[in-house]
Amino acid sequence: MAECTDDATVLVVGGGPAGSLAAALLAGAGVDVLLLEKEVFPRYHIGEAVASSCRTVLELAGAAEKVESSGFLSKHGALFRWGSEQDWVADWTEMFGPEVRSWSVDRDDFDHLLLNNAADRGARVVQGAAVKRVVFEGDRPVAAEWAALDAPGQIRTSRFDHLVDASGRAGLLTAQTFKNRTRHEAFRNVAIWGYWDGDTLLPQTPPGGSNIISAPDGWYWVIPLRDGRRSVGFVMHETAFRERRKAGGSLDDLLSELVNESETVRSLVSGDRQIAGARVEQDYSYVSEAFCGPGYFIAGDAACFLDPLLSTGVHLASYSALLAAASIVAVVDGDVEETEATAFYESLYRNAYTRLLAVVARMYDQYQGKSSYFWLAQRLVGTPEAEGQSNVPFVEIVGGLSDLFDARHGRAVDRGATAPAEAAAELVDTGAAGPDDAMDMVDIAPKNLYDTRSNLRLVTSPRLGLRREEQPAESARPGVGMPQPRVDDRLAGAAESGEAFVEQTH
Repeated sequence: MAECTDDATVLVVGGGPAGSLAAALLAGAGVDVLLLEKEVFPRYHIGEAVASSCRTVLELAGAAEKVESSGFLSKHGALFRWGSEQDWVADWTEMFGPEVRSWSVDRDDFDHLLLNNAADRGARVVQGAAVKRVVFEGDRPVAAEWAALDAPGQIRTSRFDHLVDASGRAGLLTAQTFKNRTRHEAFRNVAIWGYWDGDTLLPQTPPGGSNIISAPDGWYWVIPLRDGRRSVGFVMHETAFRERRKAGGSLDDLLSELVNESETVRSLVSGDRQIAGARVEQDYSYVSEAFCGPGYFIAGDAACFLDPLLSTGVHLASYSALLAAASIVAVVDGDVEETEATAFYESLYRNAYTRLLAVVARMYDQYQGKSSYFWLAQRLVGTPEAEGQSNVPFVEIVGGLSDLFDARHGRAVDRGATAPAEAAAELVDTGAAGPDDAMDMVDIAPKNLYDTRSNLRLVTSPRLGLRREEQPAESARPGVGMPQPRVDDRLAGAAESGEAFVEQTH
């Protein structure tokens, strides 16, 4: 007989950024939350570069000041040495102002901080708690059976009204229960990486920015970290990786060979010391058939995973956490019907993922050139095509800023523009991507369920949730949805203005 204990209004499974932020946002809104994490933090995790959008969500979750004071390296953008073109820079602060920035982090400390922040905000956090099974009544999950590490034979049951599955690639619902994930065959990649001392980066790199460097059969990252260290890695297709491994030798030997094969990367680490052994991880990209359903929301990597080219993992985790928390609060408060909330979540999160997927797919064809990437970005955010191929929409997408704007303003689906997922699919279906474009190999399945006539918007004041309101006034140019000058200062007056994010005009 299973013991019944620890019931909650919302059960969050997984204590990574998606789960911890969702729990913190919900608890901060006064919702009863139980978070179960199978591991005991801190634990190692790859993914050090954090998009600028994440700072907004961390502010809302009460974690930004803690992250700021932790000593992580402040990050202001990235530099791309891509294809045969000259270097091109995405400098967030230069384009959007000094507060549009984030961090390059050590994920073990960063994730631990976010988990502790969820507890500080009032969530009940249990580490070393492995969820064994989700119990359904019809198509609605109502309870989870789990066991603690110190008592693996004792099954405990927690009942709930709403579930946030933030279980990562393990996919409690998508991979283990529904088995409804689809892999993108074009991105069956393997990443190999290590850590070097030293702080050399390419000239004109924004402060704390990453270097993204292409190669004929893959691409490199060089990410600066605190204490004068850098994460250095290479991503290649699994077939190429297997061929390289046939030569024998250790993973450290292979990583050293790859670093030496790139004149750029070799010069950046020349004379420096590798300070940690090589690691390898498959980064197969996948997407689930559904991101939510009756009584549940699937957040972060549990719903979808994208090739790490644009360092979007923490953004998708934090953005989905914000959408899920706001949707649940709106349902709990009785502001919207659950079917409306799930349609809002499904459409906004899938649009965000698909838009990034389309940009990554286009960039894998290195011969298209940056003008092609910028044109695609303009199409995906619904802005008029600009003379000179402006890179502003590209930077908005990569930084996650366009996703925040869409959630608050509904621009992607309300202003006469094709929604991001539909626009990306249209490029493939019509052949506009080009006969040899990597986008042709990507399965893009739009699912825009949100009824724009509902005027449903994400709001953060006076309380997090979803609200019906008229379309906010247009700016001179549809821009990003970022705070100015600081999120906490901006939100302090948001109750009067009704605005949670402010547009940046140029």
